[in-house]
Amino acid sequence: MDSYAESPVQASKDFRVAIIGGGMCGLACAVGLARAGIHADLFEATAKFEEVGAGVGLGPNALRALDDLGILSSIMNLLEASEHTDRRMLFVSGPGDHQVLYDYRDSPDCGAQDGGVGIYRPTFLDAVLPLIPDPSHMHFKKRLTSISTIPGTSAYAIHFSDGTTHEADLVIGADGIHSSSRTFVTGKDNKEALEFTNTVAYRAVVPWDVLKGAGVRTDLISRTFNFVGIGKHIIAFPIQKRTKINVVAFVTETGVPVGSVQVAGSWVQRVPQQELVDQYADWGPDVQTIVQHMEKPSKWFIHHLKPLDRYSRDRVVLVGDAAHAMCPHLGSGVGQGFEDVFLLCKLLGHPQTTLSNLQSILAVYDCIRRPRAEMVWNRSFAAGLHYERCGLPGYQKNDMQSHFQGVLGPIWRHDLRADVTAAVAELIKQGIFTETSG
Repeated sequence: MDSYAESPVQASKDFRVAIIGGGMCGLACAVGLARAGIHADLFEATAKFEEVGAGVGLGPNALRALDDLGILSSIMNLLEASEHTDRRMLFVSGPGDHQVLYDYRDSPDCGAQDGGVGIYRPTFLDAVLPLIPDPSHMHFKKRLTSISTIPGTSAYAIHFSDGTTHEADLVIGADGIHSSSRTFVTGKDNKEALEFTNTVAYRAVVPWDVLKGAGVRTDLISRTFNFVGIGKHIIAFPIQKRTKINVVAFVTETGVPVGSVQVAGSWVQRVPQQELVDQYADWGPDVQTIVQHMEKPSKWFIHHLKPLDRYSRDRVVLVGDAAHAMCPHLGSGVGQGFEDVFLLCKLLGHPQTTLSNLQSILAVYDCIRRPRAEMVWNRSFAAGLHYERCGLPGYQKNDMQSHFQGVLGPIWRHDLRADVTAAVAELIKQGIFTETSG
């Protein structure tokens, strides 16, 4: 893969940046800004940087964004070549003998070059944290409560639950699906913005040697598999040097309008393994063996964020799940967050970007990123519906191919540099930038 990453440069901007949230997107943003010569303070609600111990799939577009941000090489140094996972899913029937329904390798819009990585989330932290140039700018136990303008200045006061405040000229909300930054941008409560999709996901990481020893015949370490059936599907792909399988088993309550059910309690719960086993009791042998070895599964109530009218307001901007939390059915949510970070870092690091034009720059970021993220959001939601129609009356074997052929190409092969070019062109058109620099 070509590397476009540049070395960190001397800080030269006249504005102060605060990043809210120390998840994957927040940390990537801190690294990307530092390499562009922009110091940022990052505020994390928990006591330390910590990712849920599960796997995440990164498609080729996500890898290109991370490469340009100067992060990919550090990730790959912690992985082996064998961990390059073919992200082109193999669709097989969940019930019965796991018949192959469709191989995305046969789709003309994706080729062998469209590889990806299945990565353990803690491994991402191990790769990124050493790239933070000044750990003193990382602040913990800082849970955002509100953002307010400071009268008579161009700055914001960022208020935290411990009673402290911090001043910044630019606030980047990378605080996830429950984002408090979003409230400032949209003026709406999160309860109005988030919807339960009627789908739950049981997650666990299972050693491959255990599954193989138990008789699983599907070669789960070779690529990404999608076991599909009525109202359910299971995604499985290898992580940690192909020694473990990340398994996500989805179950959907059909016939209920999306958003009509309110989830009481935590959206992530530990549940008895038998609950999961019972859900797949009538599926095929490999699936039953897999779920029988998903010890201590966590149950996630899958919510998505209804599409927003904007991703920025004044000099507060959203990235990642704070902007467009989507269903995980195409494995593209994290990648969209990294695309956000890529474009934002490029625009903020532009030689003509200053405090005086930040608001206009963020508005252009919104115009470029929002339509694309909404496209991926829509395709991700639709994918889950199509996975779980397999087996319904009238369903044909080639229905999977007819729907999914061409779905991933526009997501994976998107030209990230073209977004930067389009954004700069728009800023020149508006008279914010001139054509003589950058």
